[in-house]
Amino acid sequence: MTEYNAAGRRLRQVRRLLVYGSCVRDEYPEVFEKLSEGRVPLSVCPEAEHINVVSLKLASILARVELEEVVVLTVDGSPHCVQLHHALEEALRVTRSEVPVRHLVVEGGELVSVSREAVKAARYLSRVEKLLKERKAL
Repeated sequence: MTEYNAAGRRLRQVRRLLVYGSCVRDEYPEVFEKLSEGRVPLSVCPEAEHINVVSLKLASILARVELEEVVVLTVDGSPHCVQLHHALEEALRVTRSEVPVRHLVVEGGELVSVSREAVKAARYLSRVEKLLKERKAL
């Protein structure tokens, strides 16, 4: 991702971005192929690239290209990949972009849509704990 021009020609033409955890392409090639159709796929490995760099790159893209959609695709349960979802949300906040966003994870080979609210809640362990306690009380 960091090697890609923030206002690259293909991105300006297609205007649909797929940011994906690099392991998805190898672990779930059929999911990757399906979601990369009609989108510019940019790979990120959060173990190798710091979230600050990823967030700034996403903010740079959002500031320069009028996108129609951004999709984040990662494996579920990875403490590294979850950062990609947070990086996009931070870039959206910084740029005040209102581009439509989809957060997707692969769990057991199945694609699961995750709400922006769930991504935000995942940042706050105290909120997650409260939700779990409320659930137990039911």
